Amino acid sequence: MSVRVATFNAENLMQRFDFSGYRNELRRDRALQMLDVKDERHFRQLEQARVVAHTDDAMQLTALAIADCQADIICLQEVENLDALHAFEYGYLFKMIGSGYRHKYLAEGNDGRGIDVAVMTRPETADGQEIEFIGLQSHAHITYGDFGLYTKELAEMGELPHERIFRRDCLEIDFKVGGHPITLYVCHFKSMGAGKNGQEGRDYTMPIRRAEARAVRRIIEDKFGKGRTEKKRWMICGDLNDYRERLVIEGDRHRGYRFTPVRENESGIDPLLSDGFSVNLVERRAEMERWTLYHSRGPQEQHLCQLDYLLASPALARSNAKAVPEIIHSGQPYRTPFPQGQEVARYPRTGWDRPKASDHSPVAVTLDLI
Repeated sequence: MSVRVATFNAENLMQRFDFSGYRNELRRDRALQMLDVKDERHFRQLEQARVVAHTDDAMQLTALAIADCQADIICLQEVENLDALHAFEYGYLFKMIGSGYRHKYLAEGNDGRGIDVAVMTRPETADGQEIEFIGLQSHAHITYGDFGLYTKELAEMGELPHERIFRRDCLEIDFKVGGHPITLYVCHFKSMGAGKNGQEGRDYTMPIRRAEARAVRRIIEDKFGKGRTEKKRWMICGDLNDYRERLVIEGDRHRGYRFTPVRENESGIDPLLSDGFSVNLVERRAEMERWTLYHSRGPQEQHLCQLDYLLASPALARSNAKAVPEIIHSGQPYRTPFPQGQEVARYPRTGWDRPKASDHSPVAVTLDLI
């Protein structure tokens, strides 16, 4: 008996318009920056037209990527609310896979833009085993002080002890699949963002991600008992917004690309992997095949890296020693360079930069729970 679990940052699966770009040009879409906007009313008209024109293609591509996961349970990031998820599933996914993901779970998190983590499940697995929802717990309310995770580095960033740790949430959901329990922890950690105080964005924001990782570990240890977590079936799923290795890219599409593997000295997610606490199932793939996102700040700074994770408990990893995750890249835009031999056919209407399914590639794995 098996269950297929996937994670995917669907990139702004939202219903509302964001008009903040009128007053903050850093948040204004690049297409509108090319136009002479007369006033706020004019801006709102243009923004509405832009979003409506862009959304249908983007949602079709996002749905294709989810359909290709063939998951029984899919963990999503950047979902506005359940209404948006219902509308997307009915208007797009249903047309591709029929009546599939009937059950949806989301709790409002802490993100200022209103992007939350969510889970969709089928009523039963592909081989006919019931997927039974047992319970859900949000941890968005936990503060640094609650878990004793306030540090000097956080203080230097301006964080305060009473502030919430998770930038979105750590959504804990218990299921039974064919009668066998499994707990999922769905996360979307602090983004790397822009640099500050002479530090690169990744280094500057790492203390927050490290605190989030420590908090997830604490939540799991509190649930199962410290020293007993390795014996239970659980998985941390989501966009953890940090990498332990990357493929540094040199060259361009005219001269060709070179990909050099680089191992990082530290990562914000290290607390989840240190001393064998969990297993990064994606690391079972070849070194050049582990990436889920293409990062670029122009030709001088390009790399492929893994930001999207399925971290399995030691017991789950041991009982699935041959399980290797699949990474679905067909929704990547054409600007993403692929290492030799990894090229895939993109979905119809995919653009150079957009439309696209997402800037992230979904990750899926089939697990035996017996």
